[in-house]
Amino acid sequence: MPQSLSNVLVHIVFSTKGRRPLLGDEERREAMHRYLAEISTRLDCPAIVVGGVEDHVHLLACQARTITLADWIKELNRASSLWAKAQDRSGESFQWQAGYGAFSVSQSQSEEVRRYIACQAEHHRRFDFQRELRLLLDRHGVDYDERYIWD
Repeated sequence: MPQSLSNVLVHIVFSTKGRRPLLGDEERREAMHRYLAEISTRLDCPAIVVGGVEDHVHLLACQARTITLADWIKELNRASSLWAKAQDRSGESFQWQAGYGAFSVSQSQSEEVRRYIACQAEHHRRFDFQRELRLLLDRHGVDYDERYIWD
């Protein structure tokens, strides 16, 4: 085949350091979501939707053929942290948690995942980020050790 083609959809989840509510202000949170979408698009990983609440974000995007998952997320975290620190007038240091969750999404399930991400505020009225991440890990068959997924 003379051309390389792909459609690899990935649902990425990461939280603020210590799950601090650094995105509690709705305007700041929405600006962060837009900026994460911009960064991802610049990396040729077009964002389908970005959402979340005060202590974590979800991103559904199409992964480029030219970047590893680790490099993609590393750049999302690096660039958005710098941006957040530049926006912050309170002097509070913005940080993301070191780890992340990344889950493959089939094209047939992409609309369901898009809606799930878009409705994060409603979803988190029922339970917190830790329970949500455990459910995602379990649903996707990811083995994990509780001692090492929270910082």
